[in-house]
Amino acid sequence: MKKLLTLVLLLAITSMSFAQKNEIKAIEKALKNANFADAKTAVSAANALEGNMDDKTKAKFYFLKAKALFANGSGSDDEVDGAIESLDKLTQLETSMGKLKYTKEANEMKSNMLNSFLTKANDAFNNKDYKVAASRFEKVYKMSPKDTLYMYYAASSAVTAQDYDTALDYYIQLKNMGYTGVQMNYYATNKETGVEEVFSGKETRDLSVKIAKTHNNSQNRKSDSKIGEIVKNIALIYVSQGKNEKALGAMADARSQNPDDMGLLLSEANVHLKMGNKERFKMLMEEATTKDPNNGELLYNLGVLAAEGGDSEESIRYYKKAIKLDPKYVDAYNNLAVVILEGEAAIVEEMNGLGTSSADNKKYDELKEQRSQLYKEAIPYLQKALELRSSNVDAARTLMNIYSALGETDNFKAMRTKVEEIEASAAGN
Repeated sequence: MKKLLTLVLLLAITSMSFAQKNEIKAIEKALKNANFADAKTAVSAANALEGNMDDKTKAKFYFLKAKALFANGSGSDDEVDGAIESLDKLTQLETSMGKLKYTKEANEMKSNMLNSFLTKANDAFNNKDYKVAASRFEKVYKMSPKDTLYMYYAASSAVTAQDYDTALDYYIQLKNMGYTGVQMNYYATNKETGVEEVFSGKETRDLSVKIAKTHNNSQNRKSDSKIGEIVKNIALIYVSQGKNEKALGAMADARSQNPDDMGLLLSEANVHLKMGNKERFKMLMEEATTKDPNNGELLYNLGVLAAEGGDSEESIRYYKKAIKLDPKYVDAYNNLAVVILEGEAAIVEEMNGLGTSSADNKKYDELKEQRSQLYKEAIPYLQKALELRSSNVDAARTLMNIYSALGETDNFKAMRTKVEEIEASAAGN
């Protein structure tokens, strides 16, 4: 009886081994004919036998399974996930076996998969299909986890697609992995144009400077950290979900680890602004100016935040400080004029609400004069913005409308001509 049981067991093992080989052969045959549907069917059948495969057979199965699921780039997102997982299992298995029979081909396949999905991700992004771009950038990251930049691209694409739940997941992964996005950038000045240019790498830049001699003045500069942006977006998504405590917790955690990070400080101010905590917002802005009082860009950004918070006086104060530090800060002039002119809406609303009594007529004339003074206050900043950037059609058009409202016919005609010139130049380009 014992011999009979042994014989039965041997037959079962032999039968299972035969089944494994048949299914794997079926996968190979289907792949040879590029019949990916049949290959996937055979993979499904072989999956049930995986647990009983020896390591050598299992390695081959993992490789063939990945090829079948990827299907030369036509596999679904879920199938590509399965292909990546299968290749990872193959690499781990052959490393433990000490025999890398399929690993080289698997690495080449991963490289082809990565390039294919990177192309698809870029195409989707350029076509403004941001949700698809996010998914594909994530796939690229899964294929090459060391390239964390692709997870950042996935998160940014998801935010643009307003797929905030997915974006939150990606941003939290970035935060937990300690991603900063800081990298060294390599610059040199083009001798012919005098313009500083950024190069793809140090070697390319050095060739242009030392061999081709088309550039000079080499500069190596690190890019800004993206920690502030990441944590800010995590917090803002929490705010949009009504999870204010989580939002504040995310900011507090980030700032405790990076207390001197100006980007994080401004991000926290922005979060408080979104939550309506205007007093805390002002305190943080003052803290920022105390830390770096001579930073024109910082003051400009504080002006933007104050304007978004509805504090026109504070916004104007910050823009004027930025201009004092940098008299050629064209965007500060632009925004300063915009904030001043925003006061027009309240004046016009009050004018429209007046009746026809003598008292109302008098009040109307007073308000009309207030509006004229407001226009006159904005004019110098718009003129300066146009002087510093001659293609600034918005400044030119706003000036044209102001001169029309003030009845300054000659100035109106001159500015109308200027607008037409700028628009014609833009159309020609």
